[in-house]
Amino acid sequence: MVSSSLSVLVAGLAATAKHARAASVSDFVAQEQRIALQGVLNNIGPNGSLAPGAASGLVIASPSTVNPNYYYTWTRDSALTLRMLVDELIFGNTDVQSTIDDYVTAQAVLQTMSNPSGTLLPYGLGLGEPKFDVDGTRFNGAWGRPQRDGPALRAIALMEYSNWLLDQGQSDKVSDILWPIISNDISYVGQYWNSSGYDLWEEVYGSSFFTTQNQYKSLVVASQLAAEIGETCTGCVEADNILCFLQTYWNGDYFTANINVDNGRSGIDANTMLGAISIFDVAADCAHPSLQPCHSRSLASFKVFVDAFRNGSLYAINDGIAASAGVAVGRYPEDVYYNGNPWYLITQGAAEFLYDAVAQWSHQGVISVDATSLAFFQDLYPAATSGVTYTNRSSSSSVSKRSKSKCTATRSVNAFQTIVDAATAYADSFVAVAQQYTPSNGSLSEQFDKATGQPLSAYDLTWSFASFVTMARRRAGDYPAYSWATDAATVPAVCTASSTDGVYAPATAAGAPNVTSACTSGVLFVVNASTYYGENIYLVGNTTDLGAWDLANAQPLSANNYTSDRPEWYIEVQMTAGEYVSYVYVREEDCGQASIYETVNRTLLVPDCDSSATASSPALLTTDDVWTGPVGTSGGC
Repeated sequence: MVSSSLSVLVAGLAATAKHARAASVSDFVAQEQRIALQGVLNNIGPNGSLAPGAASGLVIASPSTVNPNYYYTWTRDSALTLRMLVDELIFGNTDVQSTIDDYVTAQAVLQTMSNPSGTLLPYGLGLGEPKFDVDGTRFNGAWGRPQRDGPALRAIALMEYSNWLLDQGQSDKVSDILWPIISNDISYVGQYWNSSGYDLWEEVYGSSFFTTQNQYKSLVVASQLAAEIGETCTGCVEADNILCFLQTYWNGDYFTANINVDNGRSGIDANTMLGAISIFDVAADCAHPSLQPCHSRSLASFKVFVDAFRNGSLYAINDGIAASAGVAVGRYPEDVYYNGNPWYLITQGAAEFLYDAVAQWSHQGVISVDATSLAFFQDLYPAATSGVTYTNRSSSSSVSKRSKSKCTATRSVNAFQTIVDAATAYADSFVAVAQQYTPSNGSLSEQFDKATGQPLSAYDLTWSFASFVTMARRRAGDYPAYSWATDAATVPAVCTASSTDGVYAPATAAGAPNVTSACTSGVLFVVNASTYYGENIYLVGNTTDLGAWDLANAQPLSANNYTSDRPEWYIEVQMTAGEYVSYVYVREEDCGQASIYETVNRTLLVPDCDSSATASSPALLTTDDVWTGPVGTSGGC
C-alpha cells in the first residue's frame, strides 16, 4: 500500500506542474531521460553540439560562459558523467563506447599536465587539480585546490569500464591502457587521503564525507581489479584506515558533511546523500560500514537533510507541501550562492537515494529498524518500531522483536511491502518536484529559484543531466552491474592517519606524453600580503615552473592559512634542483583593474638534489617573504 498523502502529492504535482510535458511521473521520466542523455553528449568534445572548442573526450560542465562561466572541464563532474555513460554501455547502449574511449585518452593526457596543484612526477600532486580549460590546457586562475575526490572518482569510472571490458575478453586493453591511468589515481588516494582539500562544492577546506567515502570505494575496487589482472595496487593497504576515518563523520544524529573545519555551518549537506548514492551496491548488506543508502545512519541523515528544507521561509516553493512528501532540496540550508536555491541534481538525487534503499531492502528481503532509523521509517509507516525486522513474505510480514530475555514473533499486514511502496512513492514525489520546475524543452540548469521555480545559474548543466539518467535507471530497476561491497568489512578499533607513497608514471599506451622528471626539490613560497575580498596573489619568475615572466602562466597562491594576524599566501612548487630563480609576487585585482607587481626582484637557489627525499618527506625550502610595493583597492563591482 502507498500512503494516501504521498499518492496525492505525486498526482497533484504532476497534474499542476508549471513546466511539465507529461501527465504522469512515469511519462515525464521516459521523455526526460532521453533528453538528459543527449544533453550529456551535447557537452562532450569534440563533436558535442554545445561544446565548441572542447578537446576530444573532455566533458564541459555547462555551455554557460558568463554569469556563471562554467565552460571548463572538471575532473569530478567528468568522472561522475562517465560513470553514467559506462552504465549505459553496460545496459546495452554501445553507441557511447567511442565517447568513453575518447575520455580515457583525454584523462591520460590531463594526468601529465603541469598545473597549479603540481605535476604528475615525482609525487603526483598535479592529480589534485580540480579543472582545466576545455582545450585541455591548464587553468591558471585562483581556485579552491587541491580537490582530492577527482582521482578516486575517475579511477572508479575507469574500473567499472574495465570490468565490462574483462567480460568482453579484452584483458589486454585493461592492463595496457586503463590500468596505468587507474594506478596513478589510486596511488594519489593512498598517499593523500588524510590530507586536507576542498569539498565537492569547492568551498570548504578540510575533510569531506563525499571524498572519504569515494576514496574508500576506489581502493576496495582497485584491490579487486588488481588481483584479477595480476597488477600491484599501490596504496590499497590504506582502505581500512579510510573506512575507520569515514565513521568519524557521524555526530550522533547525522553525518556531518565536513570535519576538521570551523565554518559555522550545521554540517547538514547534500554531500552525504550524494556520497551514499555514488557508492551504492545493490547487493551490499545494510549494515556494511561503507554506509550504503539503506544503512540506518544514512537513512537518519537523509531525513535530517530533507527536513532542513521543509521550511517555507527558506524555500517559498516548499510552503504547504505535506510532511514526509518530497520537497525541493539544495546543497545546505546556509547556502548563499545565487542567494541559495534548490538544485536539480540534488532533488533528483534524493529520489535516487530512496530508489537505492528500496532496491537493497528488496534484494535482502528484510527491513531492520533501529533507534537511529526509527524517525525515517515512521514517516513512511507510522507503526514502525525500533528493534523490529520486517520480512518480505507473499501474504504477510514476519515481524520479529528481540529483547534481552526473549524473542517473540507476531503476524500483521505485510508491513515490508507497505514500507517499500511508501518509500517508492516518496521517491516519485521528489521526481514530481523536479518535473514541476523543468522547462518544456527539458533543459536542466544547475538551480531553480526558491521562490518562483525558474531555472537559475548555469544552463544545460552536464551533472544535472547525468544525475537524471542515473535516477531514471534506478527507478526502472537498473543497477550498477558490478558489486564491490559484498565482502564483510571490519572497522579498525583505532583509526590510523597513515599514508603510502605513490608510484606515478605517464600512461603512454593510453596516449599520454612520455613526460620525465629531472631531480627536483620543493620550494614553499610564503608571503605575508594583506588583501581585500576578491583580490588574489600570484607568483611569477624566470623559470618555466614560475611562468617564465608570463603572468598568464604564473602560479596562483592559496589563502587557506590566511588570518587577520598573519595574512599568509602560499604555494609549494617542485623545481629543478640547483637552479637560480628570480621571482616576484603579483596582485590580481578585481573589476578588470590592472595587476600590481612588487617593486622588488627576489632571488633564491633551489636546493640540490636529495636522493633520500620521498613523497612523505620531500626536500623543501621555505621562504618567509613580505609583500613589498603598492597595494590594491577593490573596484566595487
